[in-house]
Amino acid sequence: MRTAYKVRAYPDSEQAAQLGRTFGCVRLVWNKTLAERHAAYHQRGEKTSYKQTDQALTEWKRGENLAFLAEVSSVPLQQTLRHQHTAFTNFFSGRARYPRFKNRNGRQSAHYTRSAFRNKNGELFLAKHKTPLRVAWSFDDVDLASLNPTMVIVSREPDGRFYVTFAVETDDPEARPETGGEVGVDLGVKDFATLSTGEKIANPRHLERKAKNLARYQRMVARKQRGSANHRKAKKKVATAHRKIRDARRDFLHRTSTRLVDEHDVIVIEDLNVRGMTASAKGTTDEPGEQVRQKAGLNRSVLDAALGEFRRQLEYKAERAGRILVVIDRWFPSSKTCSECGYLLKKLALNTRAWTCPACRTRHDRDVNAAKNLLAAGRVAARDAGDACGAGVSRQGSSLPLSATKQETTVVRQSG
Repeated sequence: MRTAYKVRAYPDSEQAAQLGRTFGCVRLVWNKTLAERHAAYHQRGEKTSYKQTDQALTEWKRGENLAFLAEVSSVPLQQTLRHQHTAFTNFFSGRARYPRFKNRNGRQSAHYTRSAFRNKNGELFLAKHKTPLRVAWSFDDVDLASLNPTMVIVSREPDGRFYVTFAVETDDPEARPETGGEVGVDLGVKDFATLSTGEKIANPRHLERKAKNLARYQRMVARKQRGSANHRKAKKKVATAHRKIRDARRDFLHRTSTRLVDEHDVIVIEDLNVRGMTASAKGTTDEPGEQVRQKAGLNRSVLDAALGEFRRQLEYKAERAGRILVVIDRWFPSSKTCSECGYLLKKLALNTRAWTCPACRTRHDRDVNAAKNLLAAGRVAARDAGDACGAGVSRQGSSLPLSATKQETTVVRQSG
């Protein structure tokens, strides 16, 4: 299994200058290769192979105009060509969008393979660097000196902070002891997550809480003259504000996903279509301005919640812990089905937060009811999948809602 450790780095002035040159060369090689590849395909109908880009890089280093490319380590430049080749492979396979040009104002990174770095007694030596790069190691259960990374990634965020990521190959971890817990999780915007136990995890709304400060910093950038020192300082404040929001969001997602994996053997979530949920952000020309602003606010809240990232964390953490993660089809009517008797409503408006079942007269909280139905459907899916860990997954409590068996619920992804 491959894992990574990301820590802060504190280069001195000479190392920062060398890393800055490396980032610039990586960006230049990416952009120039992308431009020539684009021109070759659209003007002459020719496809460019990795071997051709490698030969072109060698010729660039021999020329007078780009001879400075030889002043930095060749490994990050070669890795850039490999990454672009992979990016186009993913694009033509339909897994990613068309590769874009890199901007000097965004996040910068350089990838070093084993031939371009040394980890000697806990000190990191990079190619073309005379002194070790100081890092703040924050993993107490892992000894940096004994670490054998396969790749080291040095990055610089727009706010000026440097980071080092150590990618290592490790043995598969042992499965954690079973807890006997099962939970259905209904994700949303008003409440970030509603559990089948009735617990609701509030949405921190990180972007909304920092929106005023962020808007103030962005106005400061707009007032400054482009290219001036004050303009750069103002842009750094905006980048710092974004970094704080990003770190707070990531911390919340990690804490929540880790808690769910630690406390439950089976976790059931819904296959949300986040792209579809945010497709109406721009609105249409015939919609009133207020309606467009409301849609934009809703879509901003959906993106701020980072539901896709939360699912990704649940997937890999459940796999490492030996838990079962069941993803239910997005068309399963979890909100409209009574979790007690299985009655299915014909319609249920989005603004209806609670409803009473016409059949059994049970009063339901919309989100709690959806979470219960997801758990019931997840039990059926996990049992039918015949997973090795499924022996501990059994129907408990009242009988399973009829709708859960009629819907042909499928396991989109199951880890364990």
